[in-house]
Amino acid sequence: MSLSFTGYAAIWDRMDRAGDVMRRGAFAGAGDVPLLWQHRGEAMGRITALTEDDSGLAVEGVVDDPALAALVRSGAVAGLSVGYRPRVVHQGAARAILSAELIEISLVTVPMQPLARVTHILTKGD
Repeated sequence: MSLSFTGYAAIWDRMDRAGDVMRRGAFAGAGDVPLLWQHRGEAMGRITALTEDDSGLAVEGVVDDPALAALVRSGAVAGLSVGYRPRVVHQGAARAILSAELIEISLVTVPMQPLARVTHILTKGD
């Protein structure tokens, strides 16, 4: 059984565990990307909407894999992460990602950006 969710795959202006800081507009113009599990393997679902808002890269997605959907539904997996290739960076105290090619979005157990999370599981009628 599939599961629909919303969340943030990236948060603006907050340093991640690797010392990178995503800036608003970094993923402008991003097209369709797959939804992976831990940045590996085949798509486990799909991202149905991407929006840059004041907080970060807001996403809506569908998990098609029943086992992964159950983990997300139970709250055991709630992290989101972006797979990207930097295009324009500014190196200061942190590496600021000003522009990047978005390759994929993954559900992960430990997100590089701790605030990148599934925020809502959609049920029929939402």
